[in-house]
Amino acid sequence: MRIVFIISAVVFVAAVATICVFIFAQAFPAIAEIGIIDFLFNGNWAPTDGNPSYGIATMIVGSCYITAGALAIGVPIGFLTAVFMARYCPRPAYKVLKPLTNILAGIPSIVYGFFGVAVIVPLIRRTFGGSGSSILTASLVLGIMILPTIISVSENAIRAVPKSYYEGALALGATKERAIFRTEVPAAKSGIMTSIILGLGRVIGETMAVVMIAGNQAVFPSSILDGVRTMTANIVIELGYATDLHRGALIATAGVLFVFILIITLLVSLIRKKSR
Repeated sequence: MRIVFIISAVVFVAAVATICVFIFAQAFPAIAEIGIIDFLFNGNWAPTDGNPSYGIATMIVGSCYITAGALAIGVPIGFLTAVFMARYCPRPAYKVLKPLTNILAGIPSIVYGFFGVAVIVPLIRRTFGGSGSSILTASLVLGIMILPTIISVSENAIRAVPKSYYEGALALGATKERAIFRTEVPAAKSGIMTSIILGLGRVIGETMAVVMIAGNQAVFPSSILDGVRTMTANIVIELGYATDLHRGALIATAGVLFVFILIITLLVSLIRKKSR
């Protein structure tokens, strides 16, 4: 079994290394030809023009806007739901809520996208005007998508806090709410932060739902009702017909996205290390 475990670990590391080598081997020539500054900070993406331009600044900004909006919606709801399920939820209700959370985690992203197109987009259009496919719509849908991750990880972190913390706070005269939010939650902050960063990683890497509801406009937005194009959406929309430098620029976009995910993973590791 030791040999089986070693082989499994080697295969896993080799798969990750192969992906890294492929992405960066394809990305570096394109970035070198375009120029790293022009690629990252130019807001004009026009690969099919007579004078092509390959700037992904609008996609980076669009990804950041949608990510920030999704976290602003999903984190408070997910955290408070986790606290409710860990410390307030009656047993019969918990038996219903926990499976529903697991079901929400298993719904494919394209189903979320269809829900956004059929329900959220018309609602935003009627309420605020515009086309409905916007930063706000994408933030709402992605905020719902990250709820299972935040709820499950945060709830487990809160339940892992020794019960003596809560009982000691009550013995010192704290109310139930103060014992939870001033004693247990700070003790579980590493797990809660991990859940937020994992949700952040899912939002940045989401593709299908964003393609369906974000508007896919490669421009700098002036409000949350404007449509945007994310890095993942740009790749999936254009990779089918891209060739030569255009294809290289899309793979370089994937490389930038890979670096973002790598930074998020390192943050998770640092938080866990600090917790230990």
